Amino acid sequence: MNKAFAITLGILTAIGGFVDIGDIVANSEAGARFGMSLAWVVVVGVVGICVYAEMAGRVAAVSGRPVFDLVRERLGPRVGLVNLAGSYLVTVLTLGAELGGVALALQLATSVNYLLFVPVVGFVAWVVLWRTKFETIERVFGLLGLTLIVFVVALFKLDVPWSDLWHQASRPGPAGDENWGTYSFQAVALFGAAMTPYEVFFFSSGGVEERWTAKDLTINKANVFIGFPLGGLLSLALMATAATVYHPLGMRLDNLGQSALPVVLALGKLGLAVAILGFFAATFGAAMETGLSAGYTIAQYFGWSWGKRLKPTQAARFHTVVLVSVLIGVAALATMVDPVQLTEYTLIFSAVVLPLTYLPILVVANDRDYLGDRVNGRLANALGLLYLAVIVIAAVAAIPLLVMTGMGG
Repeated sequence: MNKAFAITLGILTAIGGFVDIGDIVANSEAGARFGMSLAWVVVVGVVGICVYAEMAGRVAAVSGRPVFDLVRERLGPRVGLVNLAGSYLVTVLTLGAELGGVALALQLATSVNYLLFVPVVGFVAWVVLWRTKFETIERVFGLLGLTLIVFVVALFKLDVPWSDLWHQASRPGPAGDENWGTYSFQAVALFGAAMTPYEVFFFSSGGVEERWTAKDLTINKANVFIGFPLGGLLSLALMATAATVYHPLGMRLDNLGQSALPVVLALGKLGLAVAILGFFAATFGAAMETGLSAGYTIAQYFGWSWGKRLKPTQAARFHTVVLVSVLIGVAALATMVDPVQLTEYTLIFSAVVLPLTYLPILVVANDRDYLGDRVNGRLANALGLLYLAVIVIAAVAAIPLLVMTGMGG
């Protein structure tokens, strides 16, 4: 049982990275607009995050220190500060979007306007982050997020045109009235969602929280190669159900309720209840992940005491950053910005800052001063360099595509 629970860190990280509020709607929207022709992006993203998360977890296990801490030491405070600024901005905006996503899930369950839930959600999130043990957070919300498997069940209950979906997936490109600009924009957004910087910061910091050592490298691999593909599977299920129900009608999606409708058509009210639970758990888990990541990055850069393994009084500045980050997220929602739209913007900004995150990880993972003989092998370096090239292309293309397509049209 303990070994089974050991992979919940990877599950929570993957659920937060692949099926948070923005990804739930983004994958559903991609399925509605493009069918399964963007499924390859999810697959590419899963492989990429597995490559770099394995490096990040290995660094944490062997050195006993999280990636962000070593990045500052290895590359210097100036490069570390640029990395910190970009990563924190994206993370805190994503935190706001996730808090809004929790409120939207509650609105879907109660029909009460989500804005009324925002202050309550923010307060509850802070209390959980302040008082709840790390292991409890990852196990409860990581495992509850798996209720989104209901989309996989719904896929087999619907009258799915499997040959059409395969045809779409095997022939990538825009469909119908779409063009290569909007298709490319959606691809960059989905890739940015899969490779979001806070995922590796949270994952490596979580390894330190759980006191991983070199003896836990197998657990690291299990977390990576089970957790992240599972998150990718749920993303593909969201895309496929939307492609089945909405794509033949030429419809576009822009809210959480529309994302849940295929489950309702397949499984009725019970399916809807499970889907809402999954939405709540996934978005609240992502809020926990981004809230902690905001505190991790700031505290690790400045050399403060940090982490859930310490009492709040022993890591006061870390918990203060977490509280301030939650307040910023709530304040952003108070402007009445749509949480889904906010997340979509953060996905593009995330793509822009990706090189600042992943190049240092590749450098540190090859440093024998930290890892000894546990440095990257040839395959890890080949994949790391290949994905670094893809990351740079996505970063360069992100803003021009945003402007050219008007946020995806």
